[in-house]
This record gives sequence, structure tokens and C-alpha cells, in this order.
Amino acid sequence: MSQPQTVHAPGVPLLEIRNLQKSYGGFQALGGINLELQEGEIISVLGPSGCGKSTLLQLVAGLSQPDGGEILLHGKAIATASRMTPPEKRGINMVFQDYALWPHMNVYDNVAYGLRQKRLSAQAIKQKVEEALTLLQLEGFERRLPPQLSGGQQQRVAIARALVTEPRLMLLDEPLSNLDMRLRVEMRTEMSVLFRRLKMSVFHVTHDPEEAFAMADKLLLMRSGAIDQLDTPMACYNKPASRQAASLLGAINVLSGTFAGTPGDAALQGSAGLLCGIVCGPDGSLRAEGRAELRFRPEAVKVLPAGAEASNESGDFNRIEATVIHSTFEGTKWRTMAESAAGERLYLFSEEQRDGGSIIHAELPRESAYIYAT
Repeated sequence: MSQPQTVHAPGVPLLEIRNLQKSYGGFQALGGINLELQEGEIISVLGPSGCGKSTLLQLVAGLSQPDGGEILLHGKAIATASRMTPPEKRGINMVFQDYALWPHMNVYDNVAYGLRQKRLSAQAIKQKVEEALTLLQLEGFERRLPPQLSGGQQQRVAIARALVTEPRLMLLDEPLSNLDMRLRVEMRTEMSVLFRRLKMSVFHVTHDPEEAFAMADKLLLMRSGAIDQLDTPMACYNKPASRQAASLLGAINVLSGTFAGTPGDAALQGSAGLLCGIVCGPDGSLRAEGRAELRFRPEAVKVLPAGAEASNESGDFNRIEATVIHSTFEGTKWRTMAESAAGERLYLFSEEQRDGGSIIHAELPRESAYIYAT
């Protein structure tokens, strides 16, 4: 299957969103969104329920009209508060969470549907459908109906149907949420390889951080109808822009205290002692002795029994003492629930079982300790 061919002004983003606003009654779903998606780029939108990510996708798709701002495709406005380009004329295709396949049509006819709407010749349709089915490893399934397919196969059909008309932009709405864990891992990898091979432009909404990391060139983290962070997956992971972004990306452990030091040499003074970390969030938000919290991920720490020798004495690691509450075996590791001296709940990973009531030390690298103002 060939890459979509489009002629447009050099340097113009494929998709541009300017001050986009949308409300439902008294609830503001989007409060002035600005972003750009370049040709061949994959942006994954991640956020909690109610943050506005689905509303944003619907506005781009043309399923809803903005209250303010505008959406441009190749520099041409396709949606404003006063006018709308119909969805079918945008050159955008969408893969839905529930696949949205025609249950009475077989695989071939489902994939061919959009091409027939364009009134292509039977020979051209046959060639394009066969290319799409081969690309999605669906050869031999042409005459099967959707109920005769597995969830992963149905999702492949939905992707083939979206790709076959060679859209300028592909929208993915929670595309893997109905699949089991093994299939989700397989499909997110296959989709990432496929879209990059085809140099597709993709706007992808998900609630699964691992899916977003596997797919995206950029992550768009949303909160309360606004953009919390827009950056590469690695940049978002290594320095989440807010407490909410940190929690969304797995930094679920929280220790409270007061800010100590400077932004260049930051620390938190709390019940676990003086813990060094890196300052995240808006510049200037932390004040000396102001309230702050330190966040870190379960996988960031090394769990040692009390009295074990520290990794080094250079100050690169924090040591946090905690009491084990419970350990659960998860195949390659033990998930350990523990409690700090101040009763703060901690979730950690350990290479071996830790008995309830035992004292452990969690070694936390300072670059994995994120400090925020509260």
C-alpha cells in the first residue's frame, strides 16, 4: 500500500489546532487547546476519564463542532464555531474502540466499503483490498463475517478498512481496549511498525500509558480540558510536568514534606529524612520550606533488607525505611506494599518475598525522585 500523496505548502503542519474550545452545558470539556501534528507524526493523547481527550478526537473527526477556535488540515480550516467541513470530506479515517464493522458484511466487503463509496472500478477495489489484507495478515479471511473472527482479527479488519482509502490522517479511539493483555501487547507493536512503515500521520487516544509509549512520537498529556504536557515519550517519562502527569505515568508513590535546597540542588525534608530529587512542574513554584511532595515509581527503587550495605555513599541514592505490609508474587517479581514511618503507603517491586512486618530499605536514585510544590 502506498503512502498517501498530498500537495501542500512546505512547513505547514498536517493538523493544526488553535485555541479550541468546547462546552457541554455548564461543563467546559476543552478550554483553549493549541497543538500541531506534522506529516508522518504519531501523537498519542493520554489522560484520565473526563480530561477532554475523547472530545478533542471527536472535534478533529468532525463528529462535533467547536464552540471557539479552529481546526486546520494542511492550512485549511475544517472546523470553527460557525462552519464545518463534513467528516467524509476531510480525508480523515477513524478506528473505533468497538471496531464498528458491518456484521452482515464479510471481511472483503467491510474493507472495500469506503472504496465503493468513492466509485472506484472493481479491479482497482480488488487490488487495494488485497494489498490491505496482505499488509494486515488477513489473507484467507476474505469471506468470513466479523462474528467469526477473534478480537485481534476484527481490529485488523478495522485498520485495513481505514487504511485502504489512504487517508491524510488516521484517528485511533482507544483501539486496543477491548483486547486481552497478550493481544494488546502484540497489536500495539504491530500498529507502531505498520504506521511507521507507511509513514502515516496518526492521532491516537488511549488511557493506557504503555500503549501510548509504544506508539507515539509525542505524548500529549491532558488534564481538565487543557494540555498538561506535550513532548517526546522519554521527556515526559523522565520529567513529568505536574503531579498529575507523574501519577498518570506511574509515579504513584508520594512522600510529603517541605522543600529544601535550590532547584539545582533540590531535596524534600519529610518523615523519611532528607530526600534528594529533581524539581518538576512550573519554574518558581517551589519556595524554601514551602509544602512539597516527592513522587517516584515502584520500579525505580531497589528493595533491600534492613542493614544491607548501601549501593554507594556518593549521595546518588536516597534510602527510605519502610515496614512491609504484604507481598504478592507476579511471576518475575514480588509486588510489595509497605508503609513509611509516617504511615504513607508505598508500592514497590522486590526480587524476593518480603515478610509482613519486616523492615526494608528502598534505594531511590535522585534522578527518579520528582519534587513538586503542593
